[in-house]
Amino acid sequence: MRVSGLLRILAVIFVLFTSWIFFWGYLSFSMKTVRLPRWLGVVKTRCNLSKPCPDNYFAFKICSGAANVVGPSICFEDHMIMSPVKNNVGRGLNIALVNGTTGMVLKHDHFDMYSGDVQLLEKFLKEITEGMLVLVASYDDPGTKMNDEIRKLFSQMGSSHANQLGFRDSWVFLGARGIKNNSPFEQVGSWWPPHPWRRGGEQCQG
Repeated sequence: MRVSGLLRILAVIFVLFTSWIFFWGYLSFSMKTVRLPRWLGVVKTRCNLSKPCPDNYFAFKICSGAANVVGPSICFEDHMIMSPVKNNVGRGLNIALVNGTTGMVLKHDHFDMYSGDVQLLEKFLKEITEGMLVLVASYDDPGTKMNDEIRKLFSQMGSSHANQLGFRDSWVFLGARGIKNNSPFEQVGSWWPPHPWRRGGEQCQG
């Protein structure tokens, strides 16, 4: 009797233990399949935009640098192309080129507009072909060495502010070569009064 009683107790303990494991395993699986963020009303958007883009639209977010303290960032279709964390931004103009049909990142670079060689930027812009999207974020100083030719090239891509950019203006812009009208995706801010202006643009581009 003692042996059989002990076996019954062990059997009950085993059943309870396996049931507990099954219950918590099922609960854990259910929580994963429910996807709590959506259940709570929190939906992740591409590039962390304030609202999701419609189908067949590209999502992008461009932030200029804040004075010479906080670096700029360029995100396209949830891909962070340039940012201080990636250590691929610099003083002046930070530019990314994207295929306007596929959304593939083609090239990115930064150009020092205070003491750098402005001919490098001019060459870069002249090699841009139709069908490319041009995303620009300034950092510290976009305008000191910007010559008439560069202003003209940006204007031909849809910029309505390139002709007036000056020392330490904050500028974000998305355009394309051959665009007929001014781009709706552009913001600019003056450096005066002297505090760290930062411009940012988040949009859906179709």
